[in-house]
Amino acid sequence: MEKIEEQFANLNIVKRSSDTKEPTYLLGIDTSKTVQAEKENLVAVLCSNGSIRIYDKERLYVLREFSGYPGLLNGVKFANSCDSVYSSCTDGTVKCWDARLASEKPVQLFKGYPSNIFISFDISCNDHVICAGTEKVDDDALLVFWDARINSQDLSTAKDPLGAYSETHSDDVTQVCFHPNNPNMVVSGSTDGLVNVFDISVDNEEDALITTCNSVSSVSCIGWSGKDYKQIYCMTHDEGFCWWDLHHLDTDEPITCLNIQDVREVVTLKEGILDYVIGGLYHEKMDRLFVVGGTNTGMIHLMSCTASGLIHVTSLHGGHAATVRSFSWNVQDDSLLTGGEDAQLLLWKPGAIEKTFTKKDSMKIASSVSQRVRVHSNDSYKRRKKQ
Repeated sequence: MEKIEEQFANLNIVKRSSDTKEPTYLLGIDTSKTVQAEKENLVAVLCSNGSIRIYDKERLYVLREFSGYPGLLNGVKFANSCDSVYSSCTDGTVKCWDARLASEKPVQLFKGYPSNIFISFDISCNDHVICAGTEKVDDDALLVFWDARINSQDLSTAKDPLGAYSETHSDDVTQVCFHPNNPNMVVSGSTDGLVNVFDISVDNEEDALITTCNSVSSVSCIGWSGKDYKQIYCMTHDEGFCWWDLHHLDTDEPITCLNIQDVREVVTLKEGILDYVIGGLYHEKMDRLFVVGGTNTGMIHLMSCTASGLIHVTSLHGGHAATVRSFSWNVQDDSLLTGGEDAQLLLWKPGAIEKTFTKKDSMKIASSVSQRVRVHSNDSYKRRKKQ
């Protein structure tokens, strides 16, 4: 534990993003998986104005920006084998751009069914399948699938879906996450509180559903963890945390490792308070899951996930001046990217010489942004449901 604490505590800011014409909240971050000599490493950031900005990772300045106009983009993800960047859109499509080209036009367009409003998505680890989740329209909340493989002959036409799952969620599908190594495994989360695990190699939805876990709250974040990625975790919009072990599906052991209704009420911090949780970070080298949270003033807390609860490891100071919305951990160089409501993108590296920065003031953005962005709530989801 001391080694872990030392590594994270040693993170210092090495770069802060340059100012942009339009300040926005930074809601999601992903980094390019390809490493090419003498070319910049790319970072894609989802912004609260519904666009995606592409940054040079080391210098943190904006290279280009992609828009879903008139729709708003939700989620951001690089392909695993190239520098294509994807996002789902409220206009009923999933869009794909070449992150190295300045063209505003997507190189691929994946079209949903009529009335689909996509608010979540992911692409499989072999880049073959895209899955996107919809808002509930009438009685339908769908998981829609496409073949993502590139055929040079059909780049100019929108791709139609392979099919959809319609029976397993009863409300907005807020999260979709493919398994890091198995392209057939995908987990989805919804405001209905359910976290569903599927094997999409099976022909029909009923048989494809491996298991359903219940967070008893609206799901804000899901991911895979464990040495062979046989565990899943979930954060909720009212700061709950759940952790399940799929190894126990075929045994008498309980599948639930942890179920915390409100992390803020149970975690003991060495300093400061915990206002919200952001997401999970599975550290492959350490084989340990961490929960990342923070304060409304910009402090970041890292907590280690154990069978007995969440243990505070360290806190990162002096970076953000407002709520931190997003982060991305790089396994190769142990660097951390963070983005927040102060419109700042920060690059943290271990052992770096800490530079002197002036923290940006918290942004005051029109209420239309907060209407678009799901905010963390101080109220219990259960209490709201009873009203």
